[in-house]
Amino acid sequence: QVQLVESGGGLVQPGGSLRLSCAASGRTFSNYPMGWFRQAPGKEREFVAAISWSGGNTYYADSVKGRFTISRDNAKNTLFLQMNSLKPEDTAVYYCNAPGRFADYWGQGTQVTVSS
Repeated sequence: QVQLVESGGGLVQPGGSLRLSCAASGRTFSNYPMGWFRQAPGKEREFVAAISWSGGNTYYADSVKGRFTISRDNAKNTLFLQMNSLKPEDTAVYYCNAPGRFADYWGQGTQVTVSS
């Protein structure tokens, strides 16, 4: 059974930082792109960042560009999202995403709350 488990979320003040992790098990995702999505209260799930299999290519939503950094450790089958200069509008549940045979795999999500 394939599982993606996010961790690292929590409560942080505006301007603070958090590092999210996504640990994959059940199969290796080292040869596939992976990404992060988020869903804020009352909003649809939106794309945040993605990374190629090698880590050489990254993609970011305009809203997080310059503040967030996506990375991966293929040897450990783990995905990361470093979030800096956090804003209240970054408050959301963050989800790890990976391609599946018929549909994408998703983690359970980790809550990120940015508030003073």
